[in-house]
Amino acid sequence: MTNPVTKPVTTPAAANAAGPAPAAGSLSRRSWLAASAAGVAATAFPARSYARIQGANDRLGVALIGAGGMGTGHLRSLAGLLEQDNLQPIAVADCWKTRAEQGAATLGGEKKLPVRAEVDYRAILDDPDVDYVTIASPEHQHALMLTAALRAGKPAYCEKPLTHTAAEAAAVYKVQQETGLPVQVGVQGTSRDSYAAAAEAIERGVLGRVVQAQINYVRRYGDQGPWRQPGLNSEMPKPADLDWTAWLGDAPAIPWNPHHYFEWRCHSQYSGGVATDLFVHRLTRLLVACGLKFPSRVVGMGGIFQWPDGRDMPDNFEMILTYPEALSAPEGMTVYCLGTQSNRVEIPHQIRGYRATLTFTGEGGVGGPAGWVAKDKDGEVLEEYVAQGAEDISLHHSNLHAHLRDPSVKLNCPIELGVYGITACALANESWRTGQMLAYAPDAESKFGPAAPAQIPDGPKA
Repeated sequence: MTNPVTKPVTTPAAANAAGPAPAAGSLSRRSWLAASAAGVAATAFPARSYARIQGANDRLGVALIGAGGMGTGHLRSLAGLLEQDNLQPIAVADCWKTRAEQGAATLGGEKKLPVRAEVDYRAILDDPDVDYVTIASPEHQHALMLTAALRAGKPAYCEKPLTHTAAEAAAVYKVQQETGLPVQVGVQGTSRDSYAAAAEAIERGVLGRVVQAQINYVRRYGDQGPWRQPGLNSEMPKPADLDWTAWLGDAPAIPWNPHHYFEWRCHSQYSGGVATDLFVHRLTRLLVACGLKFPSRVVGMGGIFQWPDGRDMPDNFEMILTYPEALSAPEGMTVYCLGTQSNRVEIPHQIRGYRATLTFTGEGGVGGPAGWVAKDKDGEVLEEYVAQGAEDISLHHSNLHAHLRDPSVKLNCPIELGVYGITACALANESWRTGQMLAYAPDAESKFGPAAPAQIPDGPKA
């Protein structure tokens, strides 16, 4: 007798196989992907650039803006991909000349290839040999630099978050649509296929109607607190070769402050803190898995509970989001993100449906190989998945390289995901600052504002 409950260990091929049609009224992942991750047509590329890279064996000229902590990680990754991905290192820009020179040496790799060091990033954008740029500056500079790159005809890999604010994201997206140039957002966790496979399972009805998801990014910092550098001297003079005005950009003009420069994630002028630096990583995974776009209601909660040291961003933070529609959830669902920085005890990363609960393995304190398992209310395994790919900067860059050579290769984190992620996280920060539940209303004159009171239905729906 055949057991009616199957427990397949799903492979990527099986996950992509056609399943039952989604329930009436549900959002199709295929329609969501068509809007959110479609490849850019080859004709959208500047003719000169596309002519240089259309062959799989043609070399890509690469450059980077922002050679600090994250930038150094990208430089090492790109240096390791020079031969594998056939890259030509061109230049590194940083407003601190010493960093630019160190970054240029790193990008040159083991063969010490010549790489130019620039203080003004616009020199990179003017270089015809640069085929795409990586932007790894502090987040308050992302919108300015990404807009400039796109208008200069350069595709980009932009570190997360896409921008500092939701309004900036909308403006940058408009420029990207006008230029048609690819943008890979630096949420490298999307280079693991667990979340796309979860979306396929949800659309096939494995979980039933989805109602809720939860995820966390928790840490336990030492006495110095999140993003502080122990021993940093407040009297440290500004390096003579650092252009402080250029680093500030459009942020309020203030005298040199080493804490603002080295610990910028603690200050709202430059960062959204836990929400934009950490939650964006986690939330984007759920955007992919559940087919989410813009939240209809957002609440941000938390505070400066443990380190009142001059920072103005929470050291402990949580957010709750309501989405009006999701895969297998035509009436919507909620998402909860836990972000304490004082305690590292995690909660499982889960998506809850009426039929079953999907738990991501290898993350959220749940052991086992990276992937997921779906269990019904009695704990019976309905389906399992072992992931391919990884949360890896090099894979993320290679995905962009493949897309630049063949636009039919979809980006793992296209600009649409970046817009959805920063909109939710920026609204959560604003909710915390104002003490209000906020809403996103795409058709309203002002898209962001206080949420209207909930409408309570008269009775159960038919």
